[in-house]
Formats: sequence, structure tokens, C-alpha cells
Amino acid sequence: MRKEKVLVLISGQAATGKSTLGRGLARRLGIPYYSGGDALMRLARKMGFNAKGRKWWDTEEGMRFLKMREENFEFDRKVDEELVQIAEEGSAVIDGWVIPWLVEDGFKVWLKADLETRAARLAKRGRMGYEEALRVLREREERNKELYLRLYGIRWGEDMAPFHLVLDSTRLGKDDVLKVVLTAVKAYFGV
Repeated sequence: MRKEKVLVLISGQAATGKSTLGRGLARRLGIPYYSGGDALMRLARKMGFNAKGRKWWDTEEGMRFLKMREENFEFDRKVDEELVQIAEEGSAVIDGWVIPWLVEDGFKVWLKADLETRAARLAKRGRMGYEEALRVLREREERNKELYLRLYGIRWGEDMAPFHLVLDSTRLGKDDVLKVVLTAVKAYFGV
């Protein structure tokens, strides 16, 4: 008996729990997890950057790599093509900034949270001050938003049309977020 393909695509604001959710869903569903951020970091390492860990994106070096991406869309195109290929091949959980707009199939989740909560989370994980975390979040999201508008015409953070579920994680713990999304995914795919 053939098992239906289970594809979950996650996007959303920085520091909302996307990768934590992605890893948890993949583990619970018994399918592979892929991260667009991890794929971009592999590319950065090949170029000589010291790209390691989730907090790397929020460093000066991470922001320099973002500048390179803004000047040369091939970095993002290459990673996005890789993620689209993975989505076409079979069951997976994929976390990426624009993957829900690029793939027709799948159950699509957008995570959001208020800015203050996200800044507190980023400050804790990135071992930085709250004000610095606020600055980094605002800058990174504005620059990525502009990058994806120029690259794909996607109104990131505004166009919620692709999403089956938009979830505010401001007042939810990681287990609560996983429980809500897992319930929705199981109902959607009948698993």
C-alpha cells in the first residue's frame, strides 16, 4: 500500500520557532527535515565564511553574506531550486523564507510573533542585548523582504494567500506550536 506524500512547508518571521517546529514535525511524522537557512550557510562556508549555528545570521559576517545575496540573486536561486527539487521528490518538512510561494503542493504554515517577543528570543539565543536584537531583526527582515520582492515579486510578510495555517507563537511554547501544527497536518493529510 502506497503512503501519501506528506509535505509541510514552513515560513515566517525570524525568531518565531520555524526551525524548532520543522525539526519537531519531521521527528513526529518520521520524514526528513530540510532548512533553507542551512543550505545557504553551506553555500556561505564554501565561499570562506565561518557560517555555523542559528545565531550566525545575526552577526556582522551573516549580514555581509546577506549583502552579497542582495547583489547576486544566484545564491538564493540555487538554494531555492534545491528546496523545490526536494519538495518534488517526496515527503519532507522544509523550512525556508519563500518555499511556500515556489511549490504548489504541501501544507503551508506561516509563523509570526510580536516584535518584542521575537527580539527577546533572539537576544537570548544570540547572546546579545535586547536593543541589538531589535535592530538586527528589523534590518534583516527589511533587507530579505526587499530581496524576495526583487527576486521573485513575492510580498513576503504581506501575501498570506499560499498558507493553510497562520499561527501566532507570541504566547505559545514550542510544544504548543508543535501540537497545533501537527494536529492540522495530520487532519490535512489524513495520517
